[in-house]
Amino acid sequence: MASTQARGVVYIHSAPRALCPHLEWAVGRALGRPVSFDWSDQPVLQGCRRAEFYWEGSTGTGAALATAIRGWEHLRYEITEDPSPRSDGGRWMHTPDLGIHFAQTDTAGNVVVGEERIRYAVEVSAGDPAELMRELDVALGSAWDEELEPFRHASDDAPVVWLHKVV
Repeated sequence: MASTQARGVVYIHSAPRALCPHLEWAVGRALGRPVSFDWSDQPVLQGCRRAEFYWEGSTGTGAALATAIRGWEHLRYEITEDPSPRSDGGRWMHTPDLGIHFAQTDTAGNVVVGEERIRYAVEVSAGDPAELMRELDVALGSAWDEELEPFRHASDDAPVVWLHKVV
């Protein structure tokens, strides 16, 4: 059986300049080919760089990419893998303070929270609405989104890239 193809994006939201070539090497190794990012200054954090890299590979490449670049201090990144007819999509977010968060995504890019995670949130909240909200925020990755949002807006002047429809 042939492996299913997937595609996605590596967003390096902020990386110290010295780390940039190492990130290219790690991503290239995970993809099995050399890559070159188009780096630009990250206006939110002086001395840091940012890049967006569109990739194609077999299903599961998003997880391999997240594994390849995790663990470096001072690195903020986000990796997406679009869903395909045979697999769910995913999004990996990382910040120095929070570590890594994974979420399954649907065809529109929405985070999908599984029923067991919802059951867990209801159980540990013990009827406390504030605690239930906190647990659901954790499941959705809200803290990661809040921390990454200013870094995402730094790309507002970037050229528009049209994404392809998932078949």
